[in-house]
Amino acid sequence: MRVHNFNAGPAILPESALAEASEAIKEFNGLGMSILEISHRSKDFQAVIDEATTHIKELMRLPDNYSVLFLQGGASTQFTMVPMNLLKSGETAGYVNTGTWSKKAIKEAKLFGNVQVLASSEESTFNYIPKGYDIPDTLKYLHLTSNNTIYGTQYQNFPSSKVPVVVDMSSDIFSKEMDYTQFDLIYAGAQKNLGPAGVTLVMINNDLLQDLEKPIPSMLDYRTHISNGSLYNTPPVFSIYMCMLTLRWLKNNGGLAAMEHRNREKADLLYNAIDASPLFKGTVAVEDRSIMNVNFIMENRELEPAFLQYAKERQCVGLAGHRSVGGFRASIYNALPLSSVAYLVELMDAFTKENA
Repeated sequence: MRVHNFNAGPAILPESALAEASEAIKEFNGLGMSILEISHRSKDFQAVIDEATTHIKELMRLPDNYSVLFLQGGASTQFTMVPMNLLKSGETAGYVNTGTWSKKAIKEAKLFGNVQVLASSEESTFNYIPKGYDIPDTLKYLHLTSNNTIYGTQYQNFPSSKVPVVVDMSSDIFSKEMDYTQFDLIYAGAQKNLGPAGVTLVMINNDLLQDLEKPIPSMLDYRTHISNGSLYNTPPVFSIYMCMLTLRWLKNNGGLAAMEHRNREKADLLYNAIDASPLFKGTVAVEDRSIMNVNFIMENRELEPAFLQYAKERQCVGLAGHRSVGGFRASIYNALPLSSVAYLVELMDAFTKENA
């Protein structure tokens, strides 16, 4: 029996993708061996990468001058790769501090150049997205985190910038329709909305890499991976294959516009229940609420462990808030059905009637 999976990552995957992958683990493409056993240099795996890349470019409407890379090391390695590739000594990059992950990105960037923190919401425990700050034209790039998994905030609109924009989309990639060419480099760990842990997706405007004049270790140089088609070293074959299946599912289910409609429907259902509840309350500025990670607490914090146990006993898992903030977090990624959110709302209502 499948549970109602609200885990923040690794997270829920489409059942159709899991079913096809389970067969491929036994035998892939009639080859007499598993997807786990095939050569990453084979035409069969090249077809997997090619299909995944095609889906990504079509879904995000990326032009030919963008490269799609499948890398390793998670978004945390991108905290280093971005400034290592783009920032020279003496140059300044702008960062907006909206949570734990942007703070880590800022820390790494300081190893390679100057960092100007343009705005921060840390003084309010990151419960809103800063707005109205200046973006100097002298910056080498602007770095943003589109969705903050731990705190439940998300950019609804991105600032206009004359300098290249780099964005960490680890927890809301492919969740909504937008102009993705407003970003010059997008990176995302796959394990929240795209596939299993083990692969990191990077989309980069090749124009960013025209004037690199410093030595960069081969494995950390974007140009290495572009020129080798993500095959400079042995890639995470199965993780990329699962991403391809998930992307295929996205395409077959209406693309990003359909995903956004579904995600907003789920988010509205849950936020409306929280706002109407005498027992639960939200923690984020309403205009900045995430449609991926819904954070909330109880008016009586002593009841929180009891509700977690109540939900777990009724097949709702992954609802505990991040250890740094507590409370609850319902991650409602693309693959989570509306029925799971409706079921959670029913449990919240039943628990309220028993405990209010």
